[in-house]
Amino acid sequence: MSKQEKFSKEIVEKYTTKGDYIVLGGGILEGMPVSNTLVKLPLKTLNRHGLIAGATGTGKTKTLQVIAEQLSAKGVPCLLMDIKGDLSGIAAEGKTNPKIEERHQHIGIPFEIGTSPVEFLTLSEEKGARLRATVSEFGPILFSKILGLNDTQSGIVAVVFKYADDNDLPLLDLEDFKKVLQYLAKEGKSEAEAIYGSFHSASVGIITRKILELEQQGAATFFGEPSFEVADLLHQKEGKGVVSIIRLTDIQDRPKLFSTFMLQLLAEVYSTFPEAGDLEKPKLAIFIDEAHLVFDQASKPLLDQINAIIRLIRSKGVGIFFITQSPTDIPEEVLGQLGLKVQHALRAFTAKDRKAIKLAAENFPVSDYYKIDELLTQMGIGEAMVTVLSEKGIPTPLVHTLLRAPQSRMDILTDDEINQIIRSSAIQSKYSKSVDRESAKEILTEKLKEAHQETHQEKLKEQKSQATSRRTEKSTLEQVMDNTVTRQIGRTVARELTRGLLGVLGISTTKRRR
Repeated sequence: MSKQEKFSKEIVEKYTTKGDYIVLGGGILEGMPVSNTLVKLPLKTLNRHGLIAGATGTGKTKTLQVIAEQLSAKGVPCLLMDIKGDLSGIAAEGKTNPKIEERHQHIGIPFEIGTSPVEFLTLSEEKGARLRATVSEFGPILFSKILGLNDTQSGIVAVVFKYADDNDLPLLDLEDFKKVLQYLAKEGKSEAEAIYGSFHSASVGIITRKILELEQQGAATFFGEPSFEVADLLHQKEGKGVVSIIRLTDIQDRPKLFSTFMLQLLAEVYSTFPEAGDLEKPKLAIFIDEAHLVFDQASKPLLDQINAIIRLIRSKGVGIFFITQSPTDIPEEVLGQLGLKVQHALRAFTAKDRKAIKLAAENFPVSDYYKIDELLTQMGIGEAMVTVLSEKGIPTPLVHTLLRAPQSRMDILTDDEINQIIRSSAIQSKYSKSVDRESAKEILTEKLKEAHQETHQEKLKEQKSQATSRRTEKSTLEQVMDNTVTRQIGRTVARELTRGLLGVLGISTTKRRR
């Protein structure tokens, strides 16, 4: 048996699946496509997460587009993080050309144009349904980890949440949290310390500065109401899963906001979705483009939280796919949990690049057909090395794959096309207007205002009472002078003085006369 026949037989055996699947492309050996070697991804294992990696311009975004549109066609809803702004084309039909036709002939499947139903979402001022969450929904532990607080500072955050719960103070946005924190540090300090224990003003200052740092990245627009309901990510339309695209083109320089949003979203999905067990296909697939933004500025506690959620969320029927330039962008604890790996070409321009290639090669199963570290620098655009978990949970052999072309448009939508999709949106009106109901800030402000007014009134009463006392109560001298005996004594003394004076005057006068 020739090497090519052996390769073809092994791929057919290992990539054959009894359940439903999507076709990613066809196998390549020694630079040439091998017929009848379809690389299939079993839907049943796609809740085991995945990685799409490769240098800029090697086709990562198109691979994401292919997998998302194929999942949508199978009825699986998808959530896409569109940081570069080039994923909107999945909502429009693609076009064929001779190169695409030739590619698909090599793969062994026909090329068909297609489209997916799309909803646009946004964290900022981009067009789409606004994504929001309340501070209360984060809870003290997650909120503390996002701020990167130590145990002492986290304890103060827990006190803020507990006090808000005990006193029916809704923590909806960051202003609510800051107001409660300031109140407990000043006006309500004695009350708080009597119930919850003391805390230092220095820690309060650190927490406040951490919140200001978060606000500077635009988090104020994210915290609030109405909260986005993750159930709205599970819609289908005409049998296809809806592809929800979060437009994040203005978020690249605000990684803190992006990681905050991602962690909250994953935590909300995990806490909301019921346990699903082993499903025939994922309930939801989440694609995180530019995934390094999630991890770059994440603290150790935050990374631990992300790792825990990714490990547990697959039991909810949710698959998470990270898209980034190098596997080294993903922490090892997370990378080890990714069942699907699609590795596009890497570039070796520096010693650091060559080291990264060696590390990347070690993340793939050993192959009898490829020198992985060499192949990593030789693959062309639209080619990738692929391994996926089989239905038995075993990594399949590594295959150099010629990837199929997207059925949808490989370009962005026009503004008019985006506006048309937003106008026909099923959820746009639900989240378009913010709700500013009475919350902790307003309640405490009113409470302090009333307390100030009461204190002011009490002072006025006290001043009025003192003034009245001064008018009605006479001084000791006045009381003495008003006494009858005193008046009589006074008159007698006055007469004697007068007499004395007059007597003196009289004596003096008499003497002069004599």
